[in-house]
Amino acid sequence: MKPAAKRTIAFLRAINVGGHVVPMAKLAKLFAQLGLAEVETFIASGNVVFATPTGSPAALEKRIAAHLEKALGYEVATFLRTPAELGAVLEHRAFARTVPGATIYIGFLAVAPDAAATKRISELTTPRDDFHVHGRELYWRGHDGMGQSKVSGAKLEKALGQPVTFRNATTVGKLVAKYG
Repeated sequence: MKPAAKRTIAFLRAINVGGHVVPMAKLAKLFAQLGLAEVETFIASGNVVFATPTGSPAALEKRIAAHLEKALGYEVATFLRTPAELGAVLEHRAFARTVPGATIYIGFLAVAPDAAATKRISELTTPRDDFHVHGRELYWRGHDGMGQSKVSGAKLEKALGQPVTFRNATTVGKLVAKYG
């Protein structure tokens, strides 16, 4: 008897940014080529929802990333979360107070950063940018939005020692509402 399929959400880095344009239909087809079922994309920023048999998420992340790199010709870091995990990510209160006009971004990581990386991230805090690490997520509260920040994704990746891909908390909320 086959194990039951579960819904999984992939957050892909470097899709439809920096000149790496990938039509969502092509992205869905690439996931289907891996034998993943019920594949659909969610907005054109590298979010793919699919059903897959239970197994090692880390192994599946590597398998998807390798397939995408071969097909697209560049590295595509892949981060998988279940709807339940996303619900917990969204419910986590990373910041004690709200700041009117600020935007919260959630960065997805492959593994939880160690204490040294977490310290390096906290040292990047500015009057306009707040950071909080919780498990495999990095929360970034931007008072002026990412585009106006002096802190870049590359600087954060260097501090973390690993790739990260960010989504606006509103997008994560929409994913939870639709698939949670």
